[in-house]
Amino acid sequence: MSFSDDEIERYARHLVLAEIGGPGQQRLKAARVAIVGLGGVGAPAALYLAAAGVGALRLIDHDVIGLSNLQRQIIFAETDVGDPKAEAGAARLGALNSHVDVETAPERLTANNAAWLLDGCDLVLDGTDDFETRFATNAACVAAGIPLVSGALGRWSGQVGVFAGRPCYRCLVPEAPPDAETCARVGVVGALAGVVGSMTALEAIKLITGAGEALTGRLLLYDGLAGTARTVGVAADPACPVCG
Repeated sequence: MSFSDDEIERYARHLVLAEIGGPGQQRLKAARVAIVGLGGVGAPAALYLAAAGVGALRLIDHDVIGLSNLQRQIIFAETDVGDPKAEAGAARLGALNSHVDVETAPERLTANNAAWLLDGCDLVLDGTDDFETRFATNAACVAAGIPLVSGALGRWSGQVGVFAGRPCYRCLVPEAPPDAETCARVGVVGALAGVVGSMTALEAIKLITGAGEALTGRLLLYDGLAGTARTVGVAADPACPVCG
């Protein structure tokens, strides 16, 4: 797989990195990544993955843009309010990098359509705040053998994990919490979305290129108020209904 002169200049800072270089950039160009949820996590992640030269991005989101989204979903502008997130996001990413093939799926991912929506993807990034969607995404990834990068945030804290086989996301969260907090209900500082979204994009790039050590089987917990982060292991659940 060759690069045009424009691509060589565009990705110059990747090409000189020993951990990425030409082979790693070729792997990025050949990759197809699905982004489930173009919200606080998915929006910045999509921008960085497009900028990094991921060959194909599949945007899966059924929602439309609201004015309150603009506080943290930096892929959108005021003129996009009322438009479908997948379509508006595709237009923004196409303007950022014309070398990226952006696919849109303006529908809600469910247990019934997850396998079809994620078909052909090399990696899935989930940034939704709905546990039903998270569970369906995880189950489809486990069944298809697709690595899953998961990001979540709320208030001032966030978390990022990578799941590939066992343990899976369902080992971490066996059931949806009855009092699950959402950004709409408890609030979230906008810049935190950039931190967590960028972390998920970084983990995706590491997985695709083989650089460094991914957070596979681990969870990174970030506390924005304290300015601290720690990493904990995720144990495989023998009774997990998905991977057990």
